[in-house]
Amino acid sequence: MLNWRRDPGYEQRKMQHEWRMKQLESDILRVRSETEQLRQENAKLLLHNAKMQTLLSCVDQLCFPPESSSIPQTPTRPDCKPSSP
Repeated sequence: MLNWRRDPGYEQRKMQHEWRMKQLESDILRVRSETEQLRQENAKLLLHNAKMQTLLSCVDQLCFPPESSSIPQTPTRPDCKPSSP
């Protein structure tokens, strides 16, 4: 006959392991959900940034036309003064 004794902590360790596995599965699902949410937010931000770049480009074109330079234009009338920023 074998001299075999049941491990008294086996059932407890088995239950702890199963609980930990369920916790890890839950964490994986949560992280996947958060990752998808971040991907969607990133896509929205990319679109927003593209719109902002377009608007900034329009502002640059309107405020700083290509023919403008850092040298102020001479006034057309003698009493005209260049506008100060």
